[in-house]
Amino acid sequence: MRRARPDRLLTLVESYFNDHLRRVRGASAHTVRAYGHALRLFFLFPAAELRRPVSGLSLDDIVVEKVLAFLDHVEVVRKNQATTRNCRLAAIRGFVEHLLRQDVSRAEQYRRILAVRAKRARQRPIEYLEPEHVRVLLDQPDRRSPAGLRDYALLLFLYNTGARISEALGVTPDDLRLAPPRHVRIRGKGSKERICPLWKETTTALGRLLAADGEKGVAVFRSAVGQSLSREGAAYLLSK
Repeated sequence: MRRARPDRLLTLVESYFNDHLRRVRGASAHTVRAYGHALRLFFLFPAAELRRPVSGLSLDDIVVEKVLAFLDHVEVVRKNQATTRNCRLAAIRGFVEHLLRQDVSRAEQYRRILAVRAKRARQRPIEYLEPEHVRVLLDQPDRRSPAGLRDYALLLFLYNTGARISEALGVTPDDLRLAPPRHVRIRGKGSKERICPLWKETTTALGRLLAADGEKGVAVFRSAVGQSLSREGAAYLLSK
């Protein structure tokens, strides 16, 4: 069989992220980032085995044997749980479905990959905080400081709305209505929007935060340097 040109694979990787995930599916930045990380790990695996750079891989290298070996590597060498293995597989399957739409000449090669099943993962019980425990958490930020004011408003906003962290960090002042009827417009997966009511306590905290910030049109929850707070920054303040 004549080997496919390596740049054909790279072209399809680019079209998968730019055309399919972002434009067709309307995937969030978090989803795009997660799929990109999973596929990067996968491409590095056969490249290392074949002693080639990732740019030297071709479509002929995307085979079920490599996928299964990579999934074993995820669990055995990287010590990841079945849930992480399944996430990596989901990212690979999504990409392979795109390959099948663009390259039917290798349909059987791709079908074998798509037939790989996810592993049964142990379901962890859902953990939650009682209201009194949430109140203890909300009492931790020092609201006399700008950072503490932001942290308090963010924690209260998350508790009030149940929004994903990426959704909360994407909220702008224009999405808020702080006067009755108090609510926020939240943009979820696939750019879908929903309206969520806000408690008076939440709007008071948000109003104080916006008054102290003084900038319009940017994210409500911002870092010390004025940029939108990152997921990592939000995780840090929550653990702190």
